[in-house]
This record gives sequence, C-alpha cells and structure tokens, in this order.
Amino acid sequence: MQPNIRHLREQVLSNNWYTLKKYTFEQQRADGSWQEQSREAYDRGNGAVILLYNRARKSVVLTRQFRLPVYINGHSGYLIEAAAGLLDNASPEARILAEAEEETGFQVTHAEKVLEAYMSPGSVTEKLYFFIAEYHDDDRRGKGGGLAEEGEDIEVLEWPFARALAAIRSGEIEDAKTIILLQHLALSAVFEGDSQ
Repeated sequence: MQPNIRHLREQVLSNNWYTLKKYTFEQQRADGSWQEQSREAYDRGNGAVILLYNRARKSVVLTRQFRLPVYINGHSGYLIEAAAGLLDNASPEARILAEAEEETGFQVTHAEKVLEAYMSPGSVTEKLYFFIAEYHDDDRRGKGGGLAEEGEDIEVLEWPFARALAAIRSGEIEDAKTIILLQHLALSAVFEGDSQ
C-alpha cells in the first residue's frame, strides 16, 4: 500500500549530532480529501543490535552505559542493553560484528539475522537490524567497553539467561531492542526450555 503524498517540503532544523528536519506535506485521506500535515523527523542513519549467547553456560552478554535521553526522562540514565551501533555505510552484519567486539570484547565471526524493525517510526527514520550470535570463552579478544573517542564508557555484563529474563519482568532491563532479542531467544528455545 503506497500513501498518496504531494507537495512534500523539508526544512533543516538542526544538523549538529544527526539531522532533524521539519516536513510539510499533503496526504490524501481515505475519503479522497487532501490534508496538510507537518511532522519532524530525526535522521541518525540505520543501526544494528546483537545479543551474544552461550548455549552451554546458558548465559548472555549485555552492556550497561549512560544514555542522556533516558536520564532527561527521569531514569538513572544507565541502561542495560545488547551491543548496538549505527551502520556507518557498512553492511548490517559486518558492522554489528565489529560493534560486538568493540563493546563486549568478544569476536564472533557469524551473526544470525532474526528481524528488522523501526523502533520509533513516529519521529525517527532509523531501521534496526537484529542479530544473535553464539559466543565461546575463546572468542574473547579484549575487555570491551567501547571507544573512548566516541564517548563510550561501557560496562560488560555476562549474565545467566534466566537473570536477564527476570530483569525484564522487574524493570531492570527497559531497553526495547534488548527485550526483543531476549524474548526471541526465549521463544526459540535456544537454551532447551530453560527460560524460567
């Protein structure tokens, strides 16, 4: 289904960290009439996220880092997340494998793509590519923590899968992309039904 849009105009409001634009357009409604609308859209590029899991130990690797927008919204600011990053003109799989090593210290060579999703389609253009990958002890290449020159100061967490699921229920994990990947692992029975 293709929307009927005409007279699309854009105005750059900010081009500092990423690009914020105001769009004015006319959209044809179901009754055939045209309605002018105005929306703002934040373009930060597309991204990818990966959840590392160890089948034998029934564990996952997560990160904890400060996020200013959630801090402004009344949270402590420290979110527990799966490793993620922007594509920066790389393929989703290549970029997320590099991001996993930067953030977690684990170098995995293959990621399984599980889905693509728009996380906040009312205001952000970003499409997120979701991956999982199995890791082993000998995949550790460093301590992780992210790149200091990008302002990253990331704590690496290796948790039992059951603890991660419990953290969703308790509200300790509030990051949507991480919840989606943890629920995906639970539904796919990667840990042979040990999701309680």
